[in-house]
Amino acid sequence: MPFHHAAVDVPPQPWTGRYDGDGPEHRRWWQAVTTESQSGAVDAPGGQIPAIHRAGHPAASGRPPVALLGFASDEGVRRNKGRTGAAAAPAALRQALGPLAFHLDRTVADHGNVVVSGDRLEAGQERLGQSIAALLDAGHQTVVLGGGHETAYASYLGVSASAAVRSGQRLGVLNLDAHFDLRDEPVPSSGTPFLQMARAEADAGRDFRYAVVGISEPNNTRALFDTAGKLGVRYLLDEDCGAERVQAFVADFLAETDVLYLTIDLDVLPAAVAPGVSAPAAYGVPLPVITAVCRQVARSGKLLHLDVAELNPAFDIDGRTARTAARLVDTLLR
Repeated sequence: MPFHHAAVDVPPQPWTGRYDGDGPEHRRWWQAVTTESQSGAVDAPGGQIPAIHRAGHPAASGRPPVALLGFASDEGVRRNKGRTGAAAAPAALRQALGPLAFHLDRTVADHGNVVVSGDRLEAGQERLGQSIAALLDAGHQTVVLGGGHETAYASYLGVSASAAVRSGQRLGVLNLDAHFDLRDEPVPSSGTPFLQMARAEADAGRDFRYAVVGISEPNNTRALFDTAGKLGVRYLLDEDCGAERVQAFVADFLAETDVLYLTIDLDVLPAAVAPGVSAPAAYGVPLPVITAVCRQVARSGKLLHLDVAELNPAFDIDGRTARTAARLVDTLLR
């Protein structure tokens, strides 16, 4: 089913990466990802591909095709007084994904970027939400490459408008993050998206199911912990994120949901692993634990939508954060 990009500002660009050959045994992401033009036509690196592998057609495995969208925004980070630069993240994430060996059993299509111009964050979030909802309802699994964590509210707008949620399925929001992002501010920012979600869910007459893995106690005020308590937010502190405890925590949360939106704020990882973020973590959750969560979520069969946020290429070291993020995306789509 073709998808028309009325809300997308920049069409997908050609992917690049290491070349080892054209056969399936040599395939890398840059060779496997197709691009959807403004007209809905499918382009593939290296020429024509069989119809079964085109975006909008299920792969032989029967799994839904994957749709990638970029959200080029750091206006939310600026409003939250963080280090700006996340607007450059979608390009860096694609560059990191490109050379990875492609072991997925389904199709992946790039649908381009939604770009936040100046201070017009809310308009950009609305456009991204429209694109996500349309792609979900067309049968895709959607992936957003952010962007500051204002990306999360844009993702929520799309997920909550999708047929899956409107039909009454229980939505769970799982956040891998050092911060609650429940700030009560007069202007939305990268620090407010989950409070915005809570209010929107209440307005829709739905329960707000929100859980966070990796909260840094020294980096969240008592007011934020109080807000989390009032909203019934479940969380694990970074110091409590041993592998078995996290697995049980996520399993309990998944058991109470029908569909899941997973958001990864890369500052959940230790600064040595993810230096290229707005707020590097002094402690963080070990990468093997985060990777295990990604596998657990992927295998649950409930993952509807995911995004990766807060990559700041200007502060990355040897592309370390971007490479880590790319591997997590690859793991989630297996």
